[in-house]
Amino acid sequence: MSQSLKPRIGISSCLLGNEVRLNGGHSRYRYATDILSKYVEWVPFCPEVESGMPIPREALRLLESENGIRLVGNKSGKDYTHQITSISESRIRILKSLELDGFILKNQSPSCGLERVKIYGGLSGQPVRKDGTGLFAQTLKMHLPHLPIIEEGWLNDQKLRESFLCRIFTLHRMKTTLFKEPSPKSLQKFHAVHKFLFMSHDPKEAKTLGKICASSGAESIDTVLEIYTKQAMKTLETKSSPGKHHNILQHILGFFKKVLDWEDRQEVLHHLGNYQAGLCTLAVPLSILAHHLRKTKVSAWLDSQIYFQPFPLELLSR
Repeated sequence: MSQSLKPRIGISSCLLGNEVRLNGGHSRYRYATDILSKYVEWVPFCPEVESGMPIPREALRLLESENGIRLVGNKSGKDYTHQITSISESRIRILKSLELDGFILKNQSPSCGLERVKIYGGLSGQPVRKDGTGLFAQTLKMHLPHLPIIEEGWLNDQKLRESFLCRIFTLHRMKTTLFKEPSPKSLQKFHAVHKFLFMSHDPKEAKTLGKICASSGAESIDTVLEIYTKQAMKTLETKSSPGKHHNILQHILGFFKKVLDWEDRQEVLHHLGNYQAGLCTLAVPLSILAHHLRKTKVSAWLDSQIYFQPFPLELLSR
């Protein structure tokens, strides 16, 4: 299937406001429906409904048993494990063909929860564990290991949101540019414009990416791209920090040392200090540096850096 013009994101159907919950309701997540929807193409999925379960239906839970973790009905005790795993496996084949760029899952769900899902003991009095993963989420992670996956609640954390947005839009850029005409040269070009973005998340892992590019002629390009994609997603999954960003901003400022007068340089340094002290967002020093870049045209390479806007600005106040 041809790649979408927008990142194609899988999502638990209830988060879009679809009434597929066990009580016939939904769990609409307004950041997804009201903001993110403008910039992505959704692929909704509800394992329970697509497996044939009715609406409404009994509540389900993960249960520890002699045969491993099972998905059972709260009241009936009916085992739905095979029903959900079968539809999950079947759906994964379709999701692979859709070339997804990410997935947002419903938290705490016994089918879609990514972490901290309750697992009940099989014997009376056994404590409830909170270290489970939903059956569909398990299948998704197993078959699409490089895919950026997150629960909707984690998107309320600014750093986790930034990491997820960077990953889905970077993966989309890979698919729409790098993967279309793969070659060592195109990989090196892609990496060059993403260099500061990778460094702002994990400088050490960014160096590893550079080494992969430098040796890209030694193996088949398909093998190299597989390794590079895995490493890129790992790098961007690391939370950024004001300290990391401040180092990048100082590096960028170095490009202007011969073209900015003392007054302009002091203004930039003032805003860099405010950002480091938590008195303003990253958008402030970035905007000022971008302004001087447009004005001076000091470096075409710097002007090409995705770091200045790795995703639409409306999605996160940086």
